[in-house]
Amino acid sequence: MADPIEHHEVSSELESATWKSNISQAMKSEIRDEKDTKRDANRKPIQTLEFFGFADDMSVIELIPGAGWYTKLLAPALAERGQYYGALFTRRIEENLKDKAGFEKIKVLSVEAKTSRDQETRLSSIEPFEFEVEPVDMVLTFRNYHNFDKAGRMNINKAAFKALKSGGIYGVIDHTRRHMTPFSSEQRRRIDPVLAIKEIQAAGFVLVDYSNLHYRPQDDLTQEVGHESVTGQTDRWTLKFRKP
Repeated sequence: MADPIEHHEVSSELESATWKSNISQAMKSEIRDEKDTKRDANRKPIQTLEFFGFADDMSVIELIPGAGWYTKLLAPALAERGQYYGALFTRRIEENLKDKAGFEKIKVLSVEAKTSRDQETRLSSIEPFEFEVEPVDMVLTFRNYHNFDKAGRMNINKAAFKALKSGGIYGVIDHTRRHMTPFSSEQRRRIDPVLAIKEIQAAGFVLVDYSNLHYRPQDDLTQEVGHESVTGQTDRWTLKFRKP
């Protein structure tokens, strides 16, 4: 008779192999263009999702999916056994992905909250809100945290906390700003990871781990992320939080 612990380990390995295979297949999809595929080596989606503890039977909210780089991987991987939700600034995935074959199960969460943008700092804000959804397993956001002012970031963190099950994971990645460097136009799309940790913990989360998957020593953290010397190769922090 097989040892229960050994059986569990084998089962976990098989489940991991399945979702990794699903992501690998999605990475080869024709729906992804050359601009998408060129970013694979830098963004390391399989390793990143493995770090966060992703599984294909989860319910997952992607905050601010943008043009859908991660949506094109997450939604197909979750289509059979899980559920993908897009939330906040979802116009492009609604227009370009939602009706495509393999993406029919995408659900977009409506948010009834006023947003605004400071024209001087070019940072956005959003009023307090909640996602109308059953508690989910995971909330992910990729390179979006820097786009918001303090009030906006706190309201997003609180909404993520509210949406998650107990034990659920909040995964956040963003471009690194050197610790305690003050805000400037050159640093607008970077954010201090220590500040992010403090803010996310203040919303009730527990820091589980960090990863150096997106550490880039050649980025000296002084240039705007679109500068030709660092674009596509910025240093990024990768943080994993849990709802108690």
